[in-house]
Amino acid sequence: MKVYDNILQTIGNTPMIRLNKIAEDIPGTILAKVEYFNPGHSVKDRMALKMVEDAEKAGKLKPGGTIIECTSGNTGMGLALAAIIKGYKLICTLSDKQSKEKMDILRALGAEVHVCPTNVAPEHPESYYSVAERLHKEIPNSFYAYQYDNLSNRQAHYESTGPEIWDQTDGKITHFVVGVGTGGTISGVAKYLKEKNPNIKIWGIDTYGSVFKTYHETGEIDESEIHSYITEGIGEDILPKNVDFSLIDHFEKVTDKDGALVTRELALKEGLFLGYSAGSAFGGLRQLKDQLTEDDVVVVLFHDHGSRYVGKVYNDEWMREQGFID
Repeated sequence: MKVYDNILQTIGNTPMIRLNKIAEDIPGTILAKVEYFNPGHSVKDRMALKMVEDAEKAGKLKPGGTIIECTSGNTGMGLALAAIIKGYKLICTLSDKQSKEKMDILRALGAEVHVCPTNVAPEHPESYYSVAERLHKEIPNSFYAYQYDNLSNRQAHYESTGPEIWDQTDGKITHFVVGVGTGGTISGVAKYLKEKNPNIKIWGIDTYGSVFKTYHETGEIDESEIHSYITEGIGEDILPKNVDFSLIDHFEKVTDKDGALVTRELALKEGLFLGYSAGSAFGGLRQLKDQLTEDDVVVVLFHDHGSRYVGKVYNDEWMREQGFID
């Protein structure tokens, strides 16, 4: 019988889909690696499972243990699936800007959820980083995954996402475009692709309020740039160890408004019901279209599913409140 033994075995091998109407004015072949086909509906399933399995091998996660993670939602969901199948408890800390849907789904999958304020510095005791760290110290037999600096994150994409993209494009890919948060996806995929062909361009999509673009260009963090923003899942006010800046050719910033509007446009024009960062990723590609030729093969990775954003990006009232639509 053609049967999977459990839900974790269905992670990966997500489809590559050509973008048509929305990409009519962009030169080249524009393809989407649609990661919501993973069982937890996001790209983060790949690295969540890898972090758990590597922690098990290293003896950091023992039977009956507790996994602790600070997450914007998607990594938490990947960890929740792993925790259910492998018999662990899961505690997630989230910032209060994350959608209610994400919190509800995490609770539905058995996670304990701690909601922390967004508008505090990373080192503040109430930040979602600090709360996760404190819980890890307090709870015996716990493993703090910390996806930002845990290099299993990057390795997961080097081992799975990168090879899939290379195979699905028959090695013809010329550009890879993706939103950058922890840096695991862009750095793992970039390492694999550049080993295959060093001429492939890697474009990271950033958001206003984040430190990545300026740091990449100057080697310095501009504190005056850091402010809260609405876009979920990309940008950072810290420098995660998973971001390998040497592999990234360019960072492009996209506004909260453009990211939201393009997310809705992808649903209407391509039937792709995607998360907020997908709109940012495609919006960034659109801003850079003058750098492309008809011979280029561009892969843009779409992180997650729109079901997590029904109360926000896909809600007209919320969009009006943000000033994104009239």
